Amino acid sequence: MRKLLKYLNNYKLQSVLAPLFKLLEAAFELIVPLVVAAIIDNGINGGEGWRYILNACLVLVALGAVGLVSAVAAQYFAARAAVGFSKELRRDLFSKMQSLSYSEIDKLGTSGMITRMTSDVNQIQSGVNLVLRLFMRSPFIVFGAMIMAFLIDVLSGGVFALAITALCIVVFSIMLVSIPLYRRVQNRLDKVTTLTRETLTGARVLRAYCKEEEQIESYNKDNRQLTKAQNFVGKISSLMNPLTFAIINAAIIMLLYVGALKVDGGALTQGNVVALYNYMSQILIELIKLANLIITVTKSFACAGRVNEILEMKSSLESLPRGEKRESVPFIQFNGVCVNYGNSAVDALNEITFSAEKGQTLGIIGGTGAGKTTLVNTIPHFYGVRSGEVLIDGENVNAIGDEKLRDMCGIVPQKAVLFKGTIRENMQWGKNDAEDGEIMAAIETAQAADVISSKADGLDELVEQGGKNFSGGQRQRLTIARALVKKPEILILDDSASALDYATDANLRKSLKELDYKPTVFIVSQRTSSIRHADKIIVLDGGKMVGVGSHEQLLKECETYREIHYSQYEKEGA
Repeated sequence: MRKLLKYLNNYKLQSVLAPLFKLLEAAFELIVPLVVAAIIDNGINGGEGWRYILNACLVLVALGAVGLVSAVAAQYFAARAAVGFSKELRRDLFSKMQSLSYSEIDKLGTSGMITRMTSDVNQIQSGVNLVLRLFMRSPFIVFGAMIMAFLIDVLSGGVFALAITALCIVVFSIMLVSIPLYRRVQNRLDKVTTLTRETLTGARVLRAYCKEEEQIESYNKDNRQLTKAQNFVGKISSLMNPLTFAIINAAIIMLLYVGALKVDGGALTQGNVVALYNYMSQILIELIKLANLIITVTKSFACAGRVNEILEMKSSLESLPRGEKRESVPFIQFNGVCVNYGNSAVDALNEITFSAEKGQTLGIIGGTGAGKTTLVNTIPHFYGVRSGEVLIDGENVNAIGDEKLRDMCGIVPQKAVLFKGTIRENMQWGKNDAEDGEIMAAIETAQAADVISSKADGLDELVEQGGKNFSGGQRQRLTIARALVKKPEILILDDSASALDYATDANLRKSLKELDYKPTVFIVSQRTSSIRHADKIIVLDGGKMVGVGSHEQLLKECETYREIHYSQYEKEGA
């Protein structure tokens, strides 16, 4: 939690004023029992009369009014500081997530990152708010009441000291036990969030296979585990209030007993006993608040550890200093590239070596899990290589800089994703100032002109989240158009034509060949018909390159390619 306190730097004034106003409110509260004692001893028993009582009551009203104003001011400044803290923390957390490589994102999981961005940050915000308001106030009241009790009577002050010592032991013992348990609860929440997200994303698949009941049972199992963990830590935390009540009530009984003996012996007045009782009641109220604060802070510490885990996470992507540019080399070159996922025993890519010139089209084919997507993801530096190097225009991708590198690339992933907004806004992702003429040219190249003409609002047609109001083929063509708007030097089509019919696929490849800026195109596909006219075809099998060459060469020399090609042609009846 201490490492996150830097996010309060811009709210230092509010962070100081909030506890100061709370201390001011607490100081006035500590005066109230003395005024009440004076009313009893002087106004009622001392014969000062109703004027004295009235004036004392006006003093109580004034103390209450000032205390109220102080409390409202403290709440305002605490809220400002806590909300600002969470805003800056959430901003940096999101930026950090965006900077992580695919390897770290895969490890954390989408649901885990969402939980940290929402539930965990909100919990930390609540902790900061309560700490600013109560962390100084409650101890001030507790120890202030004890000091006031010693000033009234030393023996009675001893009762306060014993009660406070016992309460501190209870509070801190429960806190030490609860912190790791709350961290475990948040991890259980991650599992439930992950399962929920998977279920909602794959709802159609679940229904197609009639797996709803199994998924419900799986969810109920994880939910029961989360509930069990929450109940367990909740039971431990719930011990706080009854134990504090028991200790305080025992102290009150002892205090009244001692006070009664002192009053009977003339060492204390009735007002003094009432003041001592009021101070003990104040301690009780503050310790209830402190107990709730400890529970919230315990949760906040657990959440802060999870958030800080991401903030301190280092990207596995290596950045090298700019070296001397190699001359007279191919535009894109792979030299002995090996890629490994999470220190797996088997490399996802093993000793991949090939080159591509500017304007060439490269096809990449292979069975499921052969490493096709992994290969193209190393070009924009989404994944780092374990060994070997990827060079673009004579420079290692680690040295080019991710922003510059990815600005050179137009990427169409396997899963076509459109973002909420208009078609025009989606098309301008690669080039913010792209005009309608540029957008329509890219859309025509991507064979998506009919999509725009079929929409009443054209480029201003609204796109729902994820592009759910478009078919799979329409989404694929629009995502290809989005990549083309920026006129990239490198165009990566990662199985992005799988939903297109053969005629549209052929027209798309023809249009790409006719582009005037001649990008280097990588086409990942499961269909040989999509890559047969490529300048060079790379065949992968089990992460290894088992063939490279033209369609005709591979039919003669590569058994893997031959099996893929003829199995498809037999199915197509050719």
